[in-house]
Amino acid sequence: MTVLAIGVLLWSAVHLTTSLRLGFRADLIARTGAGPYKGIVTLLLLLSILLIVLGWRSAEFVHVYDPPLWNNPLVLVIMYFAFVLFGASRPGSNIRRYVRHPQLSGLIVWAAAHLLANGDSRALVLFGGLGVWALVTIFVTSRREGAWDKPELGPWKRDLIGLVISFALFAVVAFLHPYFTGMQVLIP
Repeated sequence: MTVLAIGVLLWSAVHLTTSLRLGFRADLIARTGAGPYKGIVTLLLLLSILLIVLGWRSAEFVHVYDPPLWNNPLVLVIMYFAFVLFGASRPGSNIRRYVRHPQLSGLIVWAAAHLLANGDSRALVLFGGLGVWALVTIFVTSRREGAWDKPELGPWKRDLIGLVISFALFAVVAFLHPYFTGMQVLIP
């Protein structure tokens, strides 16, 4: 469990350090240059992902609560909505007129759906930790950016295409989910 927690904390710390725009970031770029700085950040994020995967696989399953929506198709609907939000982060999406940070909001929805479907300690650390990180990042980024300048209304055709692409990606991930996580999306 410790390895999983360190992975989630490292992921959060690296992202929050870059989001906060602390003097540390500027100093590191000044000392190493932009390229090496990006390389260091990339390596730290890859390390965090490795720690998360290894930590998840090695952590013992400890029951914490009975998930209210385990094996419920509603989780699939919530997850599709998360995919739509992830896709809405691209420029030209009309969803960006209503959701300031669609990708981070999508991660929060993703985390919430997984917490509704999983009631073990690993899920709390991974999904709860990443959900809290995304929520904090939304507040930090919004504060740094100031007033929200909503984008102009664009053609809805792009959004309809985005919905279809989101569904296709969602279907692929749902199909492959048992192969890379070992957990069925819906157990018959």
